[in-house]
Amino acid sequence: MRYDRTVLLDTDFSTAVARTRDALAEQGFGILTEIDVTATLKAKLDHDMENYVILGACNPSLAHRALDTDRSIGLLLPCNVVVRRDGGHTTVQVLDPNTMIALTELDALRPVAEEATRRLDAALTSLTAPGTSN
Repeated sequence: MRYDRTVLLDTDFSTAVARTRDALAEQGFGILTEIDVTATLKAKLDHDMENYVILGACNPSLAHRALDTDRSIGLLLPCNVVVRRDGGHTTVQVLDPNTMIALTELDALRPVAEEATRRLDAALTSLTAPGTSN
């Protein structure tokens, strides 16, 4: 089962992170946290790796609706957005919101997952749209 929705960008890492933040904001997602995995692993383990950041994105309305359906759903909300350098391009990935339904089997989450999918797909699509520097 695929659990991600992914786009590849032909742009540098810092530009991809900034554009991803903007694309998510346009779809109603705020960034609550940012984890610089590269810096953390270097500082804690002296391990070098490619640029890798996890953005903790949240759409409060969608989160509220999902939590009203199932208080434990916070474990599966599609909040993490990964931006990472992968060879000659930058990869942007989000958790597929349909994973919530597949794992919980709660059909009541379907409308939330559908709207989250629509919004996240729109954000990803905007990153690769003609006229943008992907």
